[in-house]
Formats: sequence, C-alpha cells, structure tokens
Amino acid sequence: MASRDLQMLEGTVANVDRAIESLGLRDDIRDVIVEPWREITASLTIRMDDGTARVFKGFRSQHNAARGPFKGGTRFHPAADLAHTRALGMLMTFKTALVDVPFGGAKGGIQVDPHELSERELIALTRRYTRSIHHMIGVSRDIPAPDLGTSAQTMAWIMDEYSAINGYTPGIVTGKPVELGGSEGRSESPGRGAAIAGRLAAIDLDIGGSSPRVVIQGYGQVGSSAARKFVEDGATVLAVSSHLGGIYNSNGLDIAEIDRIVSEGGTLLDYPNADQVSNAELLLLDADMLAPSAIEDVITTENADQIKAKLIVEGANQPTSIEADRILKDRGVTIIPDILANAGGVVVSYFEWAQNVQRFKWSLDRVNSELESIIEAGYRATFSTAKDAGVTMREAAYNLAIDRLTRAIELRGFLK
Repeated sequence: MASRDLQMLEGTVANVDRAIESLGLRDDIRDVIVEPWREITASLTIRMDDGTARVFKGFRSQHNAARGPFKGGTRFHPAADLAHTRALGMLMTFKTALVDVPFGGAKGGIQVDPHELSERELIALTRRYTRSIHHMIGVSRDIPAPDLGTSAQTMAWIMDEYSAINGYTPGIVTGKPVELGGSEGRSESPGRGAAIAGRLAAIDLDIGGSSPRVVIQGYGQVGSSAARKFVEDGATVLAVSSHLGGIYNSNGLDIAEIDRIVSEGGTLLDYPNADQVSNAELLLLDADMLAPSAIEDVITTENADQIKAKLIVEGANQPTSIEADRILKDRGVTIIPDILANAGGVVVSYFEWAQNVQRFKWSLDRVNSELESIIEAGYRATFSTAKDAGVTMREAAYNLAIDRLTRAIELRGFLK
C-alpha cells in the first residue's frame, strides 16, 4: 500500500474513531462502520492499437449501503489502487449521510493514465470494466459517477455497455451527458456547493465582510465552478492555479476572462493581468479564505503554520493531513471539511438519479435552488453541532454522519 493511500485511509479511520468516542458508541460498531461490505479487483484485458494485448487493474469498493444504494465515482489514474478506492468509498458513505441524501458510499477505478490511450482503447477499457462489474451495480444497487480521469463521456460508455446487457438504463450512472439523461448543473455542482458552504461560514464567522478574498488551488471542474459561484455571491477571487502553476492579483482576477482564455485553448498562465505563483506559494497568500480544490495532502506540517487564511474550504478530498489539521485547529483556523464542502456533486447526482427514475427533467434553476437548500441544511446542522459541542467543523460533521449511519444500521437489524 502506497504511503499516500495509507495516510488517506488512516486519516478517515481516525475521524471515525474520534466520532465513535465522542458519540459514546459501542466499541464493536467500529468494524461495522469501517469495513467495506464488498470489493472486487478485476484484470481487464484489451487489444491496443498496435495489436498487442495489455492487462489493466480495475477496482470497485462498495463500502456501506445501510442508508441507500451504493454511490460513488469512477477514477482512471495511474496511482489508483484498492486501498485508495476503499478510503474514497468510505468518505462517500459519510458524505451522503451528512447531507442526508438516501445513498451509501462506494468508489471504483482503473489503474491507467487515460491520456496515454487512444479513444478506441479508452472505450474498450471502459466497456471491459463495465462488463466486469455489471453484476455489482444497478439503479437500486450501486450507481457510479465521474471522478478524476473520467467524464460525462466515460459515463455514457458505461451506461451504453450496461444497457446492452440489461436494457436501456440511464439511471445506472450519474454525471452523464444531458442528452442521455444527465442533469443540468451536475458538472458545476461540486464547486458550487463548496462556494455556498464557504459563503455561509464567512458570514457566520464574520470573515472578509461583504467581499471576502478567496484563493483557490486547482482550476479544474471543482475549482473553476467554485470561482464562478464565489464571484456571483460577491467574493473577490485573488488567485487560482492548475498543474502548470498559479496566477495572483491582489485586486482580484477577472474569472470570466480566465474562462474565455481557457475555452479558447489557452492556460491560466496566458491571463495577462496577474503575477505568476507556484501552487505551494498560492497556499500561503494573504487571503480570508483558502479553497484547496485539486488533490489530497497539500496542506501538511510543512506549511500549516504559514497559512494566512482564517477559513479553509476543502473542495478536494482530504487536502489536509491529520497533523496539519491539529496545527490549524490550535491556530484557530476554521475548516469546512471535504465531506461537506464537496458534497454538491453527490447531491446533484441524487437529483439526476431521481430524474431518471421518475422520467422527469428538472430545470437548471430548480437544480441550483435545491442544491443550495441541501448544502445549507448540512452546513447549518454541522455549524450548530460544532458550536454546541465545542468541537471543530470536521468533528461535528463526522459526529452527525456516523450517528445517522449507525441509526440506519440499527434500524435495519444488522446488529440483532
């Protein structure tokens, strides 16, 4: 198990252990909550364009479905493995419980760099993966979604392959193209949810006044949509970044202009009215709010004591290490945890699934309105719990999630 995967799993389990102790639950509930219900590792053989055969490793970890069907993304990445998949599946279980949507948690993926494959090879690999797990998934069993290295197009291929076996089944995946039953607003939802939670926290904590200054690490699907929503709500975005580096302007960036440049094939570094900064430097900029929205473990013991932002919104999964979390807590920095901050994606996935089941399409305005309502409810419950119990937002979020999950396990009679 790679050290990064081990740290991610250990970090999640540490939060579970803390919640179990805080809630006064029986010790034997721990394994019931932590251990995945079912997992599969598959060897996926496809014919490459040069005529050779190549075998890839595929995974699906179904963590817990006490509160509803398994739900979780499908990641195509060279570092994907079962341990990483397991940790992300567990996070999804707690995320769905915290925002109170009727799903459990799962995660899947293939150990591959999708950029190294042709479209034909990628289609073949996706279809092979779908055939290998089709008996485990289903509209009322397990509903995959996009994640790192996958997209709406990937979900369309999964839907088509599953439908070839089981009949037309648009609800088998979420995050698919709108033309094939996808939901309006799905691709923007993780970032919008993060910005909504960040805005609410800034108001409650009186951080940044009417126009808090925000720094966003990562300008992919999450970071870019968060930036647009922050600006829409009156914030000033000072800096954003990609894997190439970041851009910074103390007076604020023109997000619409950045989007125009990127849509025309440029990069963030082509934006003219900003200084260039590294991703490491961006995290330490003077700002009211920091939104790490790219990868795991970017806030560590090496930089936690230098972060100037008083509010961190975790747009990415586990961007803060366990040790850094303690440092930031001691410094009085408030963190909106990932299981709340980036829950917008699974919330709108729930909307998409409901639309597919009902065969009834929602407008974008309805999707965004319902998203805001659910994220605000999750935030209010977490903030209130944290305040009343004198704990951090992360501790409060896990307490709420595990209390709801445990209650579902007990009501279903698993422990009888």
